[in-house]
Amino acid sequence: MFFFPLSDDNTSRTKPYVCYALIVICCFIFLWQNALPSNLYQDAIYNFGVVPAALLGDQQGPINPYLTIFSSMFMHGGWMHLIGNMVFLWIFGDNIEDSMGHKKFLFFYLICGIFAAYLQALINPESTIPMIGASGAIAGILGAYLILHPKANINVLFWIIIFITVVKVPAFIVLSVWIISQFFGSTGGVAYFAHIGGFIAGALLIYFFKYPHIELFQKGNTNSFESSNLNLDGFFKKRKQRDFMQEFIDTANKKDKN
Repeated sequence: MFFFPLSDDNTSRTKPYVCYALIVICCFIFLWQNALPSNLYQDAIYNFGVVPAALLGDQQGPINPYLTIFSSMFMHGGWMHLIGNMVFLWIFGDNIEDSMGHKKFLFFYLICGIFAAYLQALINPESTIPMIGASGAIAGILGAYLILHPKANINVLFWIIIFITVVKVPAFIVLSVWIISQFFGSTGGVAYFAHIGGFIAGALLIYFFKYPHIELFQKGNTNSFESSNLNLDGFFKKRKQRDFMQEFIDTANKKDKN
C-alpha cells in the first residue's frame, strides 16, 4: 500500500512567507549540490552535514560543527528526499506559521531541527556519517500540527495495487502512521531518531510559541474517510497538468464506486 498526503482542509489567515522561503532555499541548494562534480558533491555533504563524532566528540570537521546543524537543514540526499520534505512543509507548515507568526515560526523551525540533530547524535555519538535534510525540523511541524489540529482532514492519495483514490483522513491517523513508521523503519541511511526528536520538540514547543488565542486540540472538519473532491487549482498552475490529475482522480473514484 502507498499513501501520500496531498493537502489539508485548514485555511490560513496569512500567507506562509517563511514556508515559501524555506522551500525556495532548499530547492536552490539542492540544485547547487547536484551541479557539483561528484568529488565536490561528497565533500559538500561531509563539510556541511552534521557529523555526530564532530558535534559531540573530539573529531574536527572542516567547519564549526555547531554551524553544520543549520547548514544541514537545507541540504538533501536525493530528489525523493527533497520532494517528500517540501510537500510536508507545504501542507502542514502554513497552519503552524499562521499560529505563531513569521518570525517565531522561523525560530521554531530551527529549534526543532537543532533538537533533532542532537538526539540523533546522542544515540550514535561515534558516527562519522554526515546527516543532512530538513526532516527533523519538518517533523517538529508535524508534532505541532498534531497538537493543534488532530482532527483536521488530510486529503490522502491511496494506491493499493490497482485501486487509486483520494480520501479525507483525520490528521491524527496520518501522523500516527508516520510516527509508527519511524519506529519500524528499516531503510538504511535514515536518521529516524532525528525525526522522532524533532517531532517531540514540535509537540512540546507549540504551547510556548503559538499566539495566546490559538486553542490546542482544535475541532476538525466533518466527512472524514469520504472520497475527496479535491480542488487541484492550488497544486497545478498549468491547465493541462491540472486537468490530467483531476481526470486521474475522478476515474479512480468511479472505479471504486463500481
